[in-house]
Amino acid sequence: MLSEPRSGRLAAWGNALLAGLVSPDEAASTIVGEDAVHRVEGLPGELAPVGLTLALGRLRTLGVTGLRVALPAPGHPLGLSGPPEFNARAMDAEEAVICYGAAFGLVPEVYEAGPDGDVHVEVVWHCLPVREAPPADVPSLGEAERELAEALHEATEVLSRLDVAGSGPVAEAAVDAYRARAERGREVLAPGYPPRAVRVLELARRVGLLISVAYDNGHGGAVSASEMAARAQALRPVERTARRAQVAAYNSVVEQREMR
Repeated sequence: MLSEPRSGRLAAWGNALLAGLVSPDEAASTIVGEDAVHRVEGLPGELAPVGLTLALGRLRTLGVTGLRVALPAPGHPLGLSGPPEFNARAMDAEEAVICYGAAFGLVPEVYEAGPDGDVHVEVVWHCLPVREAPPADVPSLGEAERELAEALHEATEVLSRLDVAGSGPVAEAAVDAYRARAERGREVLAPGYPPRAVRVLELARRVGLLISVAYDNGHGGAVSASEMAARAQALRPVERTARRAQVAAYNSVVEQREMR
């Protein structure tokens, strides 16, 4: 959860493009980011993979008016709506984009090529049919914000009690460094997103960072098996809540449209 998922960039900037707030070239360039190239295969009417600019235009002509994110994990099909074949592929990738307005979904497949020290990343988005149904377990922005604040408070108390790395100065320094990098870099979300979505996504990323620091910096004082199990038990629901909040933020533009 430290880095922005590719599905998040595709959905956010794809939504901005569909709303006429950014140009096709700006959207495609931002979605690709530091990768070498992104292509979309399986689009109706296309016999071979096509570039993002053409793909987003084609999706619009097919009736797509918005894009949602899914960030599933084992036992938690967050944001998915079926069918099972699509869900399985999205689960393997741990992310997907679900189209709103037409029954299509996009799942990324990532390839690395090149010699050591000069590796570049290519992404192929597989366009597949999806079931038109409400996405699984996605909260509203308000629900996500409340749940995230409560879960963070509870987990911080447990981690501090166990003296787990990730609840003290090391974690705070990592968060501050992450915030400085984010402020020097790109926007948190694309144009057109409400301020509350930006706030929820930033909080979800901060929580994800704390979880990663807690896992990556040893056990702290949690040296017994029972203490290690307690730490995992404390982190697991927080991680789940953070993913739910992240999806709620990315999907907020489409959710607002549905409420009108």
